[in-house]
Amino acid sequence: MKMPSPQRQPSPDNPAKEDTSSYLFSSQVGHLLRRAYQRHTALFQQFIPDSKLTVAQFVVMCALKDDGPASIANLVKATVIDQATIRGVVDRLKNRDLITLRADSTDRRKVMVTLTETGDQLVTEMQPFARIITEETFGPLNDAERVALLYLLRKITEPEADAKYPNVHHVCT
Repeated sequence: MKMPSPQRQPSPDNPAKEDTSSYLFSSQVGHLLRRAYQRHTALFQQFIPDSKLTVAQFVVMCALKDDGPASIANLVKATVIDQATIRGVVDRLKNRDLITLRADSTDRRKVMVTLTETGDQLVTEMQPFARIITEETFGPLNDAERVALLYLLRKITEPEADAKYPNVHHVCT
């Protein structure tokens, strides 16, 4: 009887040939993360009362509420939303008078983004719904599983992981 060869763990530095017959995309971390995010986004759309507000818009507004006025570059860093996407988000929020844009007083090339009073009020009104969405996203997980999930998600998204794989670009849509 032929013994199966031991599986080598592939790495970015040493991509080993794997037995592709046992590869199930539906069991892969990327696919599962994408499905979890799709579920979270669907819950957001279901529970948030403002049908024009997207997850990305809400995240940008929350960052502005938490940190105060910010440049586009700082919003990109705070929200981990790519530059092209954030510009569209900012444009849509500006069109709804939820934010204002102005040139920075010390560097006229830098655009500063600020929540309007209406924007600040909207974030405050949406936060209870955001808590419900978070609760629904966790679904059947018990308290220990919730803590573990948050711990593991933070661990794989920390700067140390980014330093190990510098060519991985973050995109949040």
